[in-house]
Amino acid sequence: MNDTTANVAVPEVGYEPPSLSFGPVTRTDIVRYAGASGDFNPLHHDEHFARSSGFPTVFSMGMLQAAILAGYATDWLGAEFIRSFKVRFKEQVWPGDVLICSGVVTGVQPREGGVLVAVDLTCKRESANIAIAGSAEFFLPSEQIDAGTTSNPSLK
Repeated sequence: MNDTTANVAVPEVGYEPPSLSFGPVTRTDIVRYAGASGDFNPLHHDEHFARSSGFPTVFSMGMLQAAILAGYATDWLGAEFIRSFKVRFKEQVWPGDVLICSGVVTGVQPREGGVLVAVDLTCKRESANIAIAGSAEFFLPSEQIDAGTTSNPSLK
């Protein structure tokens, strides 16, 4: 996580930070998240119930992947600077899946007192498709921008 006293770099549109790998997701991860979130839907922890409901096994709650993706984004640009975070659940995540979080800068706009950085985010199952797609906005205050990290003179 970024230190609140450290200067931050202003990324350019198209910049993609290194991806983050998480997992494999275990049943223990799923049950721990159920306890932390209070989501005790049996689809997420009861094998018999999941199978009788038409699923091959239990699966993770989408908010677990959303939390992992949010952690990736805030480790990158700072939790103290986040202004919005949106996600859309696209696929289930099963025990044994390895998740890959990635992001790309889609907008950098000077604003009074700083810079608004928009990013698109994805959490993909390593062996399949996107589990979560999302976006976020971060406001980087001028006093914490590292002037040597941008070519835009209005941001220095």
